[in-house]
Amino acid sequence: MPAVVRGGRRQSSKTPPKKTARGSSRSATRGAPAGKLQAMAGVGLSPRATGGAVLAVLVLAGAVALFTGGRAQALSSAVGQALDHRLADAGFRLAKVHINGASPEATPAIRAALGLYKDQPLALMDLNALKGRVEAVGWVKDARVVRLLPDTLVIAVTEHERLAVWQHNGKAVVIDSQGAVIPEADPGRFPELPLVVGEGAAEAAGSLLPQVRARPRLMARLEALVRVDDRRWDLRLKDGSLIQLPATEEDSALIQLDQLDQRARVLELGFARIDLRDPEMIAVRPRDVAHATDPVDGGA
Repeated sequence: MPAVVRGGRRQSSKTPPKKTARGSSRSATRGAPAGKLQAMAGVGLSPRATGGAVLAVLVLAGAVALFTGGRAQALSSAVGQALDHRLADAGFRLAKVHINGASPEATPAIRAALGLYKDQPLALMDLNALKGRVEAVGWVKDARVVRLLPDTLVIAVTEHERLAVWQHNGKAVVIDSQGAVIPEADPGRFPELPLVVGEGAAEAAGSLLPQVRARPRLMARLEALVRVDDRRWDLRLKDGSLIQLPATEEDSALIQLDQLDQRARVLELGFARIDLRDPEMIAVRPRDVAHATDPVDGGA
């Protein structure tokens, strides 16, 4: 009969359960030195873990910068350079640059403006600075720069639309739809672009040229659009004919020209001058009674 201690609990005769291997492992871990834990944590880092480490370093650098006064910029730069080189050693180096949306004429200028080189550290590259350098190229209207780790940059650009060649004061330049000059564009390489001539022609061409392009019979015969007194247009045709448009409502005048051409085929037969400045009356001067050919810069 087991002994009983008055006022206490009956002691069990069962043997205490043995600690499992898992339990002993936890105990050992709790008591392990910090150096062993660090060694265990440094084994087999995944890309996600590497990214987390990068973020942690950047956050730490930012926190330190708040308390270092004038030394913050130098410290941040040093940390960034060290981190960039460590990531480069891990394989984050530039191997490929894709430029999308650029014409063959613009691509070399864009590559030169980027100033990149093979195996350049990629992870901390300043994308805003690259975007600014690309948009400083005259061909480019806007740009977007995307980093694709581990080794690729994608540059997506939208170019200025090449609208026409503007001739003024003895010079010829390529302009876009807003009348802005594209400095890198050589006018001699774009013979298919229409010619606009005169003061104010660059800014005004964007509103008239789409209407002329919508009329293939007229566009095929067009030599130049001449701006007169910066208020209206003359259309000079390749055969020397002249079409005088009004200062306003050019679209209505061009419709009148379409109707006249359908009735009399004037564009095909030729004429010296068609005056459309008066909406109530169209004046046509046949070629056989025409005076000397008007100069390209024209008169009102």
